Amino acid sequence: MPDPKKFIPYGRHFIDSDDIDAVVDVLENHFLTQGAKVPEFERALCDYTNARFATAVNSATSGLHVACLALGVTKGDLVWTVPNSFVASANCAVYCGAEIDFVDIDASTRNISISQLEEKLAKAKTKGRLPKVLIPVHFSGASCDMQKIQHLANEYGFRVIEDAAHGLGGSYLKSKIGSCEHSDITVLSFHPVKSMTTAEGGAVLTNCPALNKQILLYAKHGVTRDPDLMQSEADGPWYYQQVTLGYNYRLSDLHSALGISQLKKLDGFVVKRRELVARYNTELKHLPLSLPLSEELHCSAWHLYMVELQEHDRKAVYEKLHAKGIGVNVHYIPIHLQPFYQNMGFRKGDFPNSEKFYHNALTLPLFPSMTADDQHRVIQALNEVLA
Repeated sequence: MPDPKKFIPYGRHFIDSDDIDAVVDVLENHFLTQGAKVPEFERALCDYTNARFATAVNSATSGLHVACLALGVTKGDLVWTVPNSFVASANCAVYCGAEIDFVDIDASTRNISISQLEEKLAKAKTKGRLPKVLIPVHFSGASCDMQKIQHLANEYGFRVIEDAAHGLGGSYLKSKIGSCEHSDITVLSFHPVKSMTTAEGGAVLTNCPALNKQILLYAKHGVTRDPDLMQSEADGPWYYQQVTLGYNYRLSDLHSALGISQLKKLDGFVVKRRELVARYNTELKHLPLSLPLSEELHCSAWHLYMVELQEHDRKAVYEKLHAKGIGVNVHYIPIHLQPFYQNMGFRKGDFPNSEKFYHNALTLPLFPSMTADDQHRVIQALNEVLA
């Protein structure tokens, strides 16, 4: 077994004294929940992304659920996403009672294939069964072609939720991912291995005031103090009403304080990730691997650095690298191959690009605190295993 102290994971959070002090300050001096830090964090997210509204939630999964609810997704509706993602990207629609379907990825970008989306939409229109919502996933931190997606949304009349769980810190056409310039809603993740962390947490961003009101309702029990949403006069300043069925998806002030502190360092984190990626691109190009698109270097948030094996057995490579203390991983098992979705009728072979990518994919270690020595060990191990 490799020495745990020398094990290099595929991802790792970075916490410094400023982060610790921010959390301790809340513990000692502030409300732990429903205090001032949550709205402060939400304002900071808006300032960073240029979105008009942000609602902090306890996970990106909760955020995706709330986003679907806010757009009125319900039983009988159809929602499309990609197979090449974590299951939450599809589950959020199923939570609402909707039917889910998938659009395959582009083999080069690993994001949703625009050509296949166009083809599928044209066929769906002839059958009178268009999606109510499309959920494109910004895989590994690189944005989908949102301008083309927005054009198709206008043409075919569907709404768009950007799953940007990987994307915070990245950009698209000189705008920050999260700006919602080309979508109705964007959902972020603050899991520890993402661009920045709140330990667990997420956020739902939008530029639409009406959607923002719905997002707030569904994230907070369906309860409101907003007179415009109440169905009768308030009894007094303490008064609230539950006007719909909502959920307790709130983020605490402890998590938000950590998020405020982390957000100040986000751009630095992304710069470090891009430096590591540039070195990988240079040092690995001679190996029998397919590397990520190099043009994404200065726009992707680089949550993940994914290679595709060309000649070697993935399981054997995975095991040899782990034996050397290199914590490679695999992202993701295509959603349509999961037993839950197989029971809905999806089958192997339905989305060949996603399946081929999964079969060959390997996630290499990448995180802001990764040292030059750490990366040298990863590169050296790959040379030894793939030589």
